[in-house]
Amino acid sequence: MTPVLVFDIETVPDVAGLRRLRAEWSGLADAEVAERAFAERREKTGSDFLPLHLHRVVAISCVLRSDAGFRVGSIGSLTDTEGSLIQAFFGTIERYTPQLVSWNGGGFDLPVLHYRGLLAGVSAARYWELGDDDREFRYNNYIGRYHTRHMDLMDLLAMYQPRASAPLDDLSKLAGFAGKLGMDGARVWDAYLAGQLGQIRDYCETDVVNTYLLFNRFQKMRGVLTSEQHRAEEALVRETLAHLPAPHWKAYLAAWPAA
Repeated sequence: MTPVLVFDIETVPDVAGLRRLRAEWSGLADAEVAERAFAERREKTGSDFLPLHLHRVVAISCVLRSDAGFRVGSIGSLTDTEGSLIQAFFGTIERYTPQLVSWNGGGFDLPVLHYRGLLAGVSAARYWELGDDDREFRYNNYIGRYHTRHMDLMDLLAMYQPRASAPLDDLSKLAGFAGKLGMDGARVWDAYLAGQLGQIRDYCETDVVNTYLLFNRFQKMRGVLTSEQHRAEEALVRETLAHLPAPHWKAYLAAWPAA
């Protein structure tokens, strides 16, 4: 089978970059730098959501489904640099040439990884292949919005209309899955300041499982999986999570009642 790699990232404000761009903030603490950037953004746009190049990647979580089974986890360790995390992510693509699956990956995760990977000096030859060295990528690559090597499931289900997009948490819960547990993207910065990077990674991991389960439901809808195959895949996910010792998986399974 073609490996499937579902991914999600979590980010915080790039306070070091903000200090570089705004020398007058050089003496301020991280929280104050971020708050000033949020305030300027709110005044300018009505939202405190920073431009994508000013998001620093602190977690990348993935589901890898291959002939070897179902695996879920976060890339690297709590102490790895941003560049190391991004390089390891693109290294996974280099190794497996997988089907990439995301929820809003085209609108957020991948552009952030592009900018931050560029700044960190990472290498990602397979990801950026457009058909010059591998003709199979000429009309189906990771970059084309309407290509399938990367499937942004949110974008596809909304027919590429942003006003039609649905939140991952809502759709996961409506489908009977656990949805988000105890955190959302708006709380990541506060959690990071509180030293809770481990919890951020746990939250990111549950998001990729939600996305993978929705992807499988979509595969059934479009006829790639039969009903029996779909049930077997969900059973595999349940069985795998049940054998993982981390508490967030016990919470996830408790919030995902058996049909």
